Amino acid sequence: MRVLVTGGAGYIGSHACQRLLRDGHHVVAVDSLFRGHRAPMGLLGAEFGDRFAFVHADVGDRASITGAIDAHDLDTVMHFGAIAYVGESVDDPLWYYRNNVSAGIAMLEAIDASRDGRGVDRVIFSSSCATYGDPPEGMIPVPETCPQRPTSPYGFSKLHFEHILLDYANKRRSDGKPIALAMLRYFNVAGSDRGGVLGEDHTPETHLVPVAMQAAQGRRASMSIFGTDYPTEDGTCVRDYVHVEDLIEAHVRAADRIGPGVSEAYNVGIGAGYSVRQILDSVRRVSGTDFEVIEAGRRAGDAIALYNDPTKIKRELGWSPEITEIDELVSTAWDWFQANPDGYAKG
Repeated sequence: MRVLVTGGAGYIGSHACQRLLRDGHHVVAVDSLFRGHRAPMGLLGAEFGDRFAFVHADVGDRASITGAIDAHDLDTVMHFGAIAYVGESVDDPLWYYRNNVSAGIAMLEAIDASRDGRGVDRVIFSSSCATYGDPPEGMIPVPETCPQRPTSPYGFSKLHFEHILLDYANKRRSDGKPIALAMLRYFNVAGSDRGGVLGEDHTPETHLVPVAMQAAQGRRASMSIFGTDYPTEDGTCVRDYVHVEDLIEAHVRAADRIGPGVSEAYNVGIGAGYSVRQILDSVRRVSGTDFEVIEAGRRAGDAIALYNDPTKIKRELGWSPEITEIDELVSTAWDWFQANPDGYAKG
């Protein structure tokens, strides 16, 4: 494959670039570097040479996207480019719709402008379990047939773009230029590549595992649990945590196995839930360090419990996670944080 990876300098996108390159594919990463990092682009360029290129551009820059597709004869798009903080989306919903919906439309227009729309015939979209919101009773673990009722603008932005992609794929099919479309609804993603090259480094950092890592390293004086009165076993939110390399394996399988004219959605998670307190206990065990945890109120837009029913992706793509034990996942993250205590900035 010859793959365009949008958001390629971000946490998940950079891991996708690495895996695709290690599999022998050609990769062009596009990123505005608003929240992505130039450092992993340099690391991948040094390792893989002319099979990798980086384009510093926004995913909504139609000319740059079309130019990259044409210049590198690309046939596949893995679309990770988005902003992804639930609380932030509540504070500034229009910004989220502009980045996650409007820019995505511009990307599709760029695909159509490249070689009369015949260059790219696979689109793999980074969607989210946030499209489900709070699943109704009896639908946890969550199947793909669960009603999609987001509780945040972020979740709505992902759901809206799923609808747009389905309409786009139908139009391409009717025009005689069908695409293979997979929409992967992630649950929580964590961990680092087991080679120790790439890691998770966000600014601002709000993701639970890296925040807990920073607290364990003493880089934060304390950290907070947002909501301790949920109707769960220990009062904190429950989520499904999938290792980043297992997640990318799902992308690779979708690109390999879904044929032109087919549109499918898949949940990607381990099929089990861990509470916030369980994650913090894992970080304490792995790091051998205790740290202060402050109990705070709930955040707007947070669902109570979300974990995956992996039946469909196992049956249709033959995908199963290699890492299912939370301490093993946390250990891969801890190793990278210990080697890169300042993240990509200085590590």
